[in-house]
Amino acid sequence: MGDPDRLVIASRESRLAMWQAEHVRAALQQLYPRCDVSVLGLTTRGDQILDRTLSKVGGKGLFVKELEQALLDGRADLAVHSMKDVPADLEPEFELAVTMQREDPRDAFVSSVYGALGEMPAGSVVGTSSLRRESQIRKRYPQLKIAPLRGNLDTRLRKLDAGDYGAIVLAAAGLKRLGLSERIRAVLTPTESLPAAGQGALAIETLSGRPDLHAWLQPLNHAETAACVRAERMVNRALGGSCSIPLAAYGIVEGGQLRLRACVAAVDGSHIVETELSGPLDQAEALGERVAAILREGGADKIIAALKEAA
Repeated sequence: MGDPDRLVIASRESRLAMWQAEHVRAALQQLYPRCDVSVLGLTTRGDQILDRTLSKVGGKGLFVKELEQALLDGRADLAVHSMKDVPADLEPEFELAVTMQREDPRDAFVSSVYGALGEMPAGSVVGTSSLRRESQIRKRYPQLKIAPLRGNLDTRLRKLDAGDYGAIVLAAAGLKRLGLSERIRAVLTPTESLPAAGQGALAIETLSGRPDLHAWLQPLNHAETAACVRAERMVNRALGGSCSIPLAAYGIVEGGQLRLRACVAAVDGSHIVETELSGPLDQAEALGERVAAILREGGADKIIAALKEAA
């Protein structure tokens, strides 16, 4: 099998998504200098619906459907996503061929006025699009008011600068990738805000049954990140994770072992179930399943059932 002649990358058209696609394009161009690598920009439903939270309009799949359609149509060979936007279960015709090396997986506190969540006076408004972030902030800072925040990264920063919020909480990775690190007033440790499954990692999705494409893309795969993400996503999958469940899962590699932390919380922060477990890298999914089972035993099922009943 020779090198590819032409590859088309499907991407959302937001500035961050296009940066991610160009990052992959440059890496492929370096691997295969004679290959014509281009980016096909698409607008997804998730980009169009900005007046409601993701949990109310269909969840993370809204950011990938149009890109997957481009793969099915043959308009694109691969799609680049933020891993945390990829649903826990993919349709059988698709596969995640590559997990790229993780950027900073943590959440970032952004404000023009305050230096940290703990400095904000009672009643101050914090903007976030994530029930996971909301539940953890409410648990630690019940005196703060949480308001929904949708839109791409630039839109969110514009709303903050316009004074709509006292602070906003975003993924640190996106700010760093766009050269906006100076906007980060504080980075929240995983103890303060446990990251979402896959946060900070880029996913490359392809059609299943394309061994040629899979082989061409493998040099971009980062084995340690991939193991961590498999474990995190398994927790999500085993608990029926979606945008409507405040669920966090974060793995790191220490001494050749994968250490996985995860939690499920009530949106108001009143009840949180969390656990941590370590296991071999080559048994990442099994570790994720065990962690999910421990969360269930600790009461996660009751939280999830209450959330579904309230939806």
